[in-house]
Amino acid sequence: MTASLVALIPIMAFAGTGDVAGDASTGPLMRHGPQTATSALAAADLGRSLALTRIALTHDEAPSMAAPVIADRAAKAVSVRRAVAPAPYRLSSPVGTLDDGAYGWAQDELLLTAAQEAPPAAGAVPPTLPTADPAADADAIDADEALIDDRRRPGIEKKLPDRVTQDNPGAVRAPAPEAFPTDEFPVPDRWRIVTSLCPTKNGDKSIYSLYPNLSNVCRSKLDPYHQNILKGDRPLPEGKRPGFLKEDDWFFVANVISDTVVEPRSFPTPVGVQTTSRPDSLDVFGRADSLVLAQTIIAGVALIKGETTYKPPAIEYRLTLAAQVNHVDVNERRILFVEPSRPTQRTDHFVGIQEAFIDYHLGAYDTSRYDFISLRAGIQPMQADFRGFLFQDNQLGIRLFGNRDNNRFQFNIGAFWRLEKDTNSGLNSVVDSPRDDWVFFANAYRQDFPVVGLTSQVSVTYNMNREGGRELKIDDNGFPVRPALLGDLRSREYDVVYLGYAVDGRIGRINLTGQLYGAFGEDRNSFFTSRKADIRSYFGAAEVSYDYDWARFRLQGLFASGDGDPYNDTEAGFDAIFENPIFAGADTSYWIRQVIPFAGGGRAVGVNTRNGILNNLRSSKEQGQSNFNNPGTVLLGAGADFDLSSTTRLSANLNHLWFHKTDTIEALRQEGTVPSSIGTDVSAALIWRPNANQNLVFRLSGAVFDPSKGFRDLFTQSGKSDLFYSVLFNAILAY
Repeated sequence: MTASLVALIPIMAFAGTGDVAGDASTGPLMRHGPQTATSALAAADLGRSLALTRIALTHDEAPSMAAPVIADRAAKAVSVRRAVAPAPYRLSSPVGTLDDGAYGWAQDELLLTAAQEAPPAAGAVPPTLPTADPAADADAIDADEALIDDRRRPGIEKKLPDRVTQDNPGAVRAPAPEAFPTDEFPVPDRWRIVTSLCPTKNGDKSIYSLYPNLSNVCRSKLDPYHQNILKGDRPLPEGKRPGFLKEDDWFFVANVISDTVVEPRSFPTPVGVQTTSRPDSLDVFGRADSLVLAQTIIAGVALIKGETTYKPPAIEYRLTLAAQVNHVDVNERRILFVEPSRPTQRTDHFVGIQEAFIDYHLGAYDTSRYDFISLRAGIQPMQADFRGFLFQDNQLGIRLFGNRDNNRFQFNIGAFWRLEKDTNSGLNSVVDSPRDDWVFFANAYRQDFPVVGLTSQVSVTYNMNREGGRELKIDDNGFPVRPALLGDLRSREYDVVYLGYAVDGRIGRINLTGQLYGAFGEDRNSFFTSRKADIRSYFGAAEVSYDYDWARFRLQGLFASGDGDPYNDTEAGFDAIFENPIFAGADTSYWIRQVIPFAGGGRAVGVNTRNGILNNLRSSKEQGQSNFNNPGTVLLGAGADFDLSSTTRLSANLNHLWFHKTDTIEALRQEGTVPSSIGTDVSAALIWRPNANQNLVFRLSGAVFDPSKGFRDLFTQSGKSDLFYSVLFNAILAY
């Protein structure tokens, strides 16, 4: 077969009628020979069975190319042959070239003979090309829309077969699809989804071999170190909760704390006036040694509705009782009892209500960030500032509190009616009438203000005391406590407003805590003048610390103004409402832990109070009144905390104390000059938590107080050691 008899012409199927003129894919072919292309199309439309071959020629080479070259070219371009489908067809576009530069075609081409490519006779009517059936085109599926078996495409659904309807008389109709919801699947709640796999007490434990960590949640209800229902880790089961508890997610929380104190100590102990425990005790001060033993059991229960984490509870009921047995042994009479005939030992016990409140969550004010507002009423804990300088106690009151701005803003608004306290334990006494003493307060906290890392607090606290018209209050040991036995011994009442600003946080690597207070008000009866007096006093405290690896080094300072003129109708000594400072060593410090009797200046009055840092000349922190006629306090010190291990911490503090003004002491003691320096307080404490949590905490601390001139001038003990000590062993066991 020669080149004159054979031509290789590419064609491709049309999708309907169309014109090949101007098509980029057929341009070279049309330039090679339009009649040839027309003949090829006519041959295809007649349905002849031709072989499709991938062969192409350049329009410049075809007229002159020898037959062997064409045959060789055809051999190179041959691809898989297929039967020609019926017309219509459309020519394809070239997608590449062969080795010598000729066009290659993506679709199969038709191989035509010379006779078939010959031009039609003159006057002959060209054959009519059949057109596509419109109905067939409508039913045809575009290749892009076709679905592959076992594959799905979004938005494309297969045509389902016709629905088959069965008619079975007497058969039971299947439940409707709505009876099997697919949007929910019931499982145990998130608290019990794991414990549902726990075996029974005497059951097969082989499941632990499959799930070894399951044993960590399958524990006894009495185990305080793992999840159990008594600690509020899981809600009460529906069948085991009281009927008055409606809805779900009720949690029951029970806790028991054992607090044991063993405290050997020494302090200036006055000798009894009427009689002594030892004959020939002629000095003003006797033996200073004494011993305190105390055992306190705190038991609490709570019922909580809602979540226990993240989202605040919807409502909470809480009751906490405290029972204490204490024993004190001293060496002098009239220290423990007012009667000199009573012994020098005392054992006492008391049960107090420390918490009894309802906390209702105002859910209408919740936000998506779990910001909340709650209302709490009853006996509840309250701390007015970061370190407990002004008011930290459990008292009867009502409080509205909450947060906003993803917890960056917090607030408290409340009022408290102060309960009477038991004399020897300090617990709340609900069997006595509440005091005519009220505390109203409002404070607000803002995080990252004024700089990032610091939290600021502004507060207004109003203490309204109306105990002036009451009779003399005698404590359980027979000592007068209201009014204090100072000055004219008349009853007192007062109004005082505390304006405060506090910061707590860090600036870079420097930790900072600071507190400022100004006290302004009126005392109805100053015990020095028996007249009204204005209250103008100030307070400031700061602690700066730096963390280095496992150690923290601290510097601390405190200033509480003193009254420089007791007779000028202005009381300038600062005093708190009910202080419990976490500062300068807290209750491991000698000066904070022990009470120094103000012997010779007042009866049943201390220079300071137990667990208090201020020199306020009060009869009692728990039962006495605030006194703004006092010498004030100045403290400078340093300390360090060392985390020796994850379970052991060692703390040490060194503080020196002064009176700010000694005029009040000089007037009460009728002395000309009293030096302002009190002494140096050195203390250390070792805390051990064997399980690295708060369930078991053991603390052993010791403090030594070295008096300075001011203290020795007030409490000289001839022939006795000047040093005083305080040792504390404290064991806390919590469930």
